[in-house]
Amino acid sequence: MNGDTAGAQRPIRTVLVDDHALLREGLRAVLERHDGIEVCGEAGTFDAAMAEVAHTRPDVVVVDLKLTAGTDYEGMRLIEELTRWNPEGAVLVLTTFLDDDLVIRAVRAGARGYVVKDVDTTELVRAIRALAAGGSAFDPRSSTIMMRTMAGERTVGHELTDREREIVQLLANGLSNVEIGQRLYISESTVKFHIRNLIRKLGVSKRTDAVYVATKRGLI
Repeated sequence: MNGDTAGAQRPIRTVLVDDHALLREGLRAVLERHDGIEVCGEAGTFDAAMAEVAHTRPDVVVVDLKLTAGTDYEGMRLIEELTRWNPEGAVLVLTTFLDDDLVIRAVRAGARGYVVKDVDTTELVRAIRALAAGGSAFDPRSSTIMMRTMAGERTVGHELTDREREIVQLLANGLSNVEIGQRLYISESTVKFHIRNLIRKLGVSKRTDAVYVATKRGLI
Protein backbone atom coordinates (compact mmCIF):
# COMPACT_ATOMS: atom_id res chain seq x y z
CA MET A 1 0.00 0.00 0.00
CA ASN A 2 1.11 3.56 -0.71
CA GLY A 3 0.29 6.86 0.89
CA ASP A 4 0.81 8.70 4.16
CA THR A 5 0.41 6.12 6.91
CA ALA A 6 -0.26 8.80 9.50
CA GLY A 7 -3.50 9.77 7.83
CA ALA A 8 -4.28 6.44 6.21
CA GLN A 9 -7.67 4.90 6.69
CA ARG A 10 -8.15 1.18 7.15
CA PRO A 11 -8.58 -0.72 3.87
CA ILE A 12 -11.98 -1.67 2.47
CA ARG A 13 -12.39 -5.31 3.46
CA THR A 14 -13.83 -7.17 0.48
CA VAL A 15 -15.07 -10.72 -0.09
CA LEU A 16 -15.30 -12.18 -3.60
CA VAL A 17 -18.08 -14.68 -4.39
CA ASP A 18 -17.92 -16.45 -7.75
CA ASP A 19 -18.04 -20.12 -8.67
CA HIS A 20 -14.98 -19.80 -10.94
CA ALA A 21 -11.77 -19.99 -8.90
CA LEU A 22 -9.62 -18.59 -11.72
CA LEU A 23 -11.83 -15.53 -11.99
CA ARG A 24 -11.62 -14.96 -8.23
CA GLU A 25 -7.86 -15.29 -8.37
CA GLY A 26 -7.58 -12.78 -11.18
CA LEU A 27 -9.98 -10.37 -9.55
CA ARG A 28 -8.09 -10.55 -6.27
CA ALA A 29 -4.83 -9.76 -8.06
CA VAL A 30 -6.39 -6.77 -9.82
CA LEU A 31 -8.08 -5.31 -6.74
CA GLU A 32 -5.11 -5.69 -4.42
CA ARG A 33 -3.01 -3.56 -6.75
CA HIS A 34 -5.16 -0.62 -5.67
CA ASP A 35 -4.54 1.28 -2.45
CA GLY A 36 -7.21 0.93 0.18
CA ILE A 37 -8.73 -2.40 -0.87
CA GLU A 38 -8.07 -5.68 0.95
CA VAL A 39 -9.55 -8.94 -0.32
CA CYS A 40 -10.13 -10.68 3.00
CA GLY A 41 -11.95 -13.74 1.69
CA GLU A 42 -13.30 -15.74 -1.24
CA ALA A 43 -16.12 -18.22 -1.78
CA GLY A 44 -17.53 -20.25 -4.65
CA THR A 45 -20.87 -21.40 -3.21
CA PHE A 46 -23.78 -20.03 -1.21
CA ASP A 47 -22.84 -21.86 1.98
CA ALA A 48 -19.17 -20.97 1.72
CA ALA A 49 -20.05 -17.32 1.13
CA MET A 50 -22.27 -17.15 4.20
CA ALA A 51 -19.54 -18.73 6.33
CA GLU A 52 -16.83 -16.44 4.94
CA VAL A 53 -18.86 -13.29 5.53
CA ALA A 54 -19.74 -14.40 9.06
CA HIS A 55 -16.04 -14.94 9.73
CA THR A 56 -14.57 -11.82 8.10
CA ARG A 57 -17.40 -9.24 8.39
CA PRO A 58 -16.37 -7.41 5.19
CA ASP A 59 -17.35 -3.91 4.13
CA VAL A 60 -18.26 -5.04 0.61
CA VAL A 61 -19.21 -8.42 -0.84
CA VAL A 62 -18.80 -8.77 -4.60
CA VAL A 63 -21.31 -11.38 -5.78
CA ASP A 64 -21.94 -13.15 -9.09
CA LEU A 65 -25.58 -14.07 -9.69
CA LYS A 66 -24.76 -17.54 -11.02
CA LEU A 67 -23.14 -19.76 -8.39
CA THR A 68 -24.14 -23.12 -9.85
CA ALA A 69 -24.36 -24.74 -13.28
CA GLY A 70 -28.15 -24.80 -13.10
CA THR A 71 -30.67 -22.26 -14.30
CA ASP A 72 -31.30 -20.59 -10.93
CA TYR A 73 -29.68 -17.31 -9.98
CA GLU A 74 -28.56 -18.48 -6.54
CA GLY A 75 -26.78 -15.18 -6.06
CA MET A 76 -30.18 -13.54 -5.56
CA ARG A 77 -30.84 -15.67 -2.50
CA LEU A 78 -27.35 -14.94 -1.26
CA ILE A 79 -27.92 -11.19 -1.59
CA GLU A 80 -31.09 -11.45 0.49
CA GLU A 81 -29.36 -13.46 3.21
CA LEU A 82 -26.27 -11.24 3.29
CA THR A 83 -28.46 -8.16 3.62
CA ARG A 84 -30.33 -9.78 6.49
CA TRP A 85 -27.34 -11.18 8.40
CA ASN A 86 -24.66 -8.62 7.58
CA PRO A 87 -26.59 -5.33 7.23
CA GLU A 88 -23.50 -3.25 7.92
CA GLY A 89 -21.90 -4.63 4.75
CA ALA A 90 -22.80 -3.74 1.17
CA VAL A 91 -23.39 -6.10 -1.76
CA LEU A 92 -22.08 -5.34 -5.24
CA VAL A 93 -23.28 -7.57 -8.08
CA LEU A 94 -20.56 -8.39 -10.63
CA THR A 95 -21.99 -10.62 -13.35
CA THR A 96 -22.17 -11.33 -17.06
CA PHE A 97 -25.97 -11.15 -17.00
CA LEU A 98 -27.79 -7.89 -17.66
CA ASP A 99 -31.49 -7.37 -18.19
CA ASP A 100 -34.14 -5.22 -16.57
CA ASP A 101 -35.58 -8.00 -14.42
CA LEU A 102 -32.24 -9.11 -12.98
CA VAL A 103 -31.11 -5.59 -12.09
CA ILE A 104 -34.39 -4.75 -10.37
CA ARG A 105 -34.55 -8.09 -8.56
CA ALA A 106 -31.00 -7.68 -7.31
CA VAL A 107 -31.70 -4.19 -5.98
CA ARG A 108 -34.91 -5.34 -4.31
CA ALA A 109 -32.98 -8.21 -2.73
CA GLY A 110 -30.62 -5.69 -1.17
CA ALA A 111 -27.76 -5.07 -3.62
CA ARG A 112 -26.44 -1.50 -3.61
CA GLY A 113 -24.57 -1.83 -6.87
CA TYR A 114 -24.67 -3.73 -10.16
CA VAL A 115 -21.90 -3.89 -12.76
CA VAL A 116 -21.15 -6.32 -15.57
CA LYS A 117 -17.89 -8.24 -15.83
CA ASP A 118 -16.63 -6.30 -18.84
CA VAL A 119 -16.49 -3.16 -16.69
CA ASP A 120 -13.22 -1.26 -16.62
CA THR A 121 -11.08 -2.06 -13.57
CA THR A 122 -11.06 1.59 -12.55
CA GLU A 123 -14.87 1.65 -12.56
CA LEU A 124 -15.04 -1.55 -10.51
CA VAL A 125 -12.71 -0.09 -7.89
CA ARG A 126 -14.75 3.12 -7.89
CA ALA A 127 -17.92 1.06 -7.34
CA ILE A 128 -16.40 -0.79 -4.37
CA ARG A 129 -15.27 2.47 -2.81
CA ALA A 130 -18.68 4.06 -3.36
CA LEU A 131 -20.46 1.20 -1.58
CA ALA A 132 -17.97 1.22 1.27
CA ALA A 133 -18.70 4.93 1.73
CA GLY A 134 -22.41 4.24 2.05
CA GLY A 135 -23.39 5.02 -1.53
CA SER A 136 -24.48 2.97 -4.53
CA ALA A 137 -22.88 2.18 -7.88
CA PHE A 138 -24.24 1.09 -11.23
CA ASP A 139 -22.52 0.83 -14.57
CA PRO A 140 -24.11 2.95 -17.37
CA ARG A 141 -26.36 0.16 -18.65
CA SER A 142 -27.60 -0.83 -15.19
CA SER A 143 -28.09 2.83 -14.30
CA THR A 144 -30.29 3.31 -17.36
CA ILE A 145 -32.44 0.38 -16.28
CA MET A 146 -32.80 1.82 -12.78
CA MET A 147 -33.72 5.28 -14.09
CA ARG A 148 -36.27 3.82 -16.49
CA THR A 149 -37.82 1.75 -13.71
CA MET A 150 -37.93 4.65 -11.26
CA ALA A 151 -39.57 6.86 -13.87
CA GLY A 152 -42.21 4.21 -14.46
CA GLU A 153 -42.86 3.75 -10.74
CA ARG A 154 -43.88 7.39 -10.39
CA THR A 155 -46.96 6.88 -12.56
CA VAL A 156 -47.66 3.18 -12.89
CA GLY A 157 -49.78 2.79 -9.77
CA HIS A 158 -52.39 5.23 -11.00
CA GLU A 159 -52.86 3.23 -14.20
CA LEU A 160 -54.36 0.18 -12.49
CA THR A 161 -58.09 -0.15 -13.01
CA ASP A 162 -60.42 -0.84 -10.10
CA ARG A 163 -60.75 -4.44 -11.29
CA GLU A 164 -56.97 -4.88 -11.44
CA ARG A 165 -56.68 -3.53 -7.92
CA GLU A 166 -59.31 -6.01 -6.77
CA ILE A 167 -57.41 -8.87 -8.38
CA VAL A 168 -54.00 -7.95 -7.03
CA GLN A 169 -55.57 -7.76 -3.55
CA LEU A 170 -56.98 -11.27 -4.00
CA LEU A 171 -53.58 -12.46 -5.23
CA ALA A 172 -52.10 -11.05 -2.04
CA ASN A 173 -54.69 -13.06 -0.10
CA GLY A 174 -53.38 -16.22 -1.75
CA LEU A 175 -56.31 -16.99 -4.07
CA SER A 176 -55.78 -18.96 -7.27
CA ASN A 177 -57.03 -17.81 -10.67
CA VAL A 178 -60.05 -20.10 -10.38
CA GLU A 179 -60.88 -18.82 -6.89
CA ILE A 180 -60.54 -15.20 -8.02
CA GLY A 181 -62.91 -15.87 -10.90
CA GLN A 182 -65.45 -17.41 -8.54
CA ARG A 183 -65.15 -14.51 -6.12
CA LEU A 184 -65.59 -11.85 -8.82
CA TYR A 185 -68.02 -13.83 -11.03
CA ILE A 186 -65.72 -13.72 -14.05
CA SER A 187 -64.09 -16.47 -16.10
CA GLU A 188 -60.60 -17.81 -15.41
CA SER A 189 -59.44 -16.54 -18.80
CA THR A 190 -60.61 -13.04 -17.87
CA VAL A 191 -58.70 -13.28 -14.60
CA LYS A 192 -55.56 -14.25 -16.53
CA PHE A 193 -56.10 -11.30 -18.88
CA HIS A 194 -56.27 -8.86 -15.96
CA ILE A 195 -53.24 -10.42 -14.28
CA ARG A 196 -51.16 -10.08 -17.45
CA ASN A 197 -52.16 -6.43 -17.68
CA LEU A 198 -51.39 -5.55 -14.07
CA ILE A 199 -48.05 -7.38 -14.20
CA ARG A 200 -47.12 -5.34 -17.27
CA LYS A 201 -48.26 -2.08 -15.67
CA LEU A 202 -46.33 -2.76 -12.47
CA GLY A 203 -43.18 -3.48 -14.46
CA VAL A 204 -42.62 -6.98 -13.10
CA SER A 205 -42.57 -10.47 -14.57
CA LYS A 206 -44.30 -12.61 -11.93
CA ARG A 207 -47.53 -12.41 -9.94
CA THR A 208 -45.63 -12.65 -6.65
CA ASP A 209 -43.58 -9.61 -7.66
CA ALA A 210 -46.79 -7.80 -8.60
CA VAL A 211 -48.11 -8.31 -5.08
CA TYR A 212 -44.82 -7.10 -3.60
CA VAL A 213 -44.72 -3.95 -5.73
CA ALA A 214 -48.42 -3.17 -5.23
CA THR A 215 -48.02 -3.52 -1.46
CA LYS A 216 -44.89 -1.36 -1.43
CA ARG A 217 -46.69 1.41 -3.32
CA GLY A 218 -49.76 1.30 -1.11
CA LEU A 219 -52.06 0.06 -3.88
CA ILE A 220 -53.50 -2.69 -1.67
